[in-house]
Amino acid sequence: MTDPQTYIASLRRPRLLVRAARLGLADYNRDRWLRRLMPGEATPRPGQAFHALAEREDIMNQSRLNGDAAYSVARHIELLIALIDESKLAESRMPKAA
Repeated sequence: MTDPQTYIASLRRPRLLVRAARLGLADYNRDRWLRRLMPGEATPRPGQAFHALAEREDIMNQSRLNGDAAYSVARHIELLIALIDESKLAESRMPKAA
């Protein structure tokens, strides 16, 4: 997978989903949200969380595209909020190129 910011920039999601996720970033609480989105797992490091969330968001998006009855817009927005914030955390902890 490419670096987190490039991955986020390459996502193609409905504008309304992205806008809702951006508005929700102010309320993101890493420990609480990751416990809810990744139940039963210890809170992972930012890079690990980003990759796990990216996989889950991709599955959620496929569910949206397929018109799956179990698809939840609210859950998708939560995943996008966490994914965007975790991409920033992962990016800030990556070694800088000289």
